[in-house]
Amino acid sequence: MAATVTPITHQHFKEASKFYNSPACLSISEPYILCSHQALHVAMTIDKAYIRGSMAAILSVLQHSSCPHNIAFHFLISATANASLLRATISSSFPYLYFRLYPFDHSSVAPLISTSIRSALDCPLNYARIYLASLLPSCIHRVLYLDSDLILVDDIAELAAIQLGDNSVLAATEYCSANFVSYFTPTFWSNPCLSLTFANRKACYFNTGVMVMDLDRWREGDYTRKIEEWMEIQKRMRIYELGSLPPFLLVFAGNIVPVDHRWNQHGLGGDNFDSLCRDLHPGPFSVLHWSGKGKPWARLDAKTPCLLDALWASYDLLDTSFAFDS
Repeated sequence: MAATVTPITHQHFKEASKFYNSPACLSISEPYILCSHQALHVAMTIDKAYIRGSMAAILSVLQHSSCPHNIAFHFLISATANASLLRATISSSFPYLYFRLYPFDHSSVAPLISTSIRSALDCPLNYARIYLASLLPSCIHRVLYLDSDLILVDDIAELAAIQLGDNSVLAATEYCSANFVSYFTPTFWSNPCLSLTFANRKACYFNTGVMVMDLDRWREGDYTRKIEEWMEIQKRMRIYELGSLPPFLLVFAGNIVPVDHRWNQHGLGGDNFDSLCRDLHPGPFSVLHWSGKGKPWARLDAKTPCLLDALWASYDLLDTSFAFDS
């Protein structure tokens, strides 16, 4: 049976301004940027529900980058999405952007996905980050993964340059004050065969919406399979409630390179139940992240914005002179 093609979007977006490299940037010709070690590789997912956020995120990356022409974007899309329409949508707003689309066939991961406390977390594309090492070409050794519900207000090169040391596979913002126990069920903690996975690890919650990833180490360690194994256990005995995050914690918590909190001021969308308005965490910020149920574009359309949604709105490329299908 032929796959059903799902239209990505009927929304129209304005063309963004063109951004230029600073004089200090290395010159990378387009035919070589895909496999260039000097290029900065960014991976994101794009779908119909989040494309407006994705377009704002792309704009924020380019606007604050000192070397925007040296960034290669890798967009993961559903295998049933209309790739031609999506490619045209991105190209019309960013004519000078170097990007590739990677259809994600979720047939292998779909049987492993358990229902979570918020339906948006159950989308198979939400799990595509687990498969980055196999989806992207093997010549790409390091990638910066970004969620679609965020904006950057600093140069992404500073974040991408974080060193992973001799052994770490990824870097992300860690929150050791969070109640780590709450991310797993009593079934998990009462079973020593499972809970001992955190023995000798100073395991802390970290957010997977902004990650620096060493794809070579990921491939060598077969970490996709390690995450899938925990998902298989979850299907049998319900050890967590929160979608794709807990398997990452089970495999990596306590073994990541911690990133300064300014690179992921997350939780601006409230929690997983309510679209609450949240204040920034104390201190400076370089990434504003609307993780949680509330998304800034939805609150703006509903005319119930939170104060910080106005910052996101300054990157919104939606062309309201066109009617669009919601």
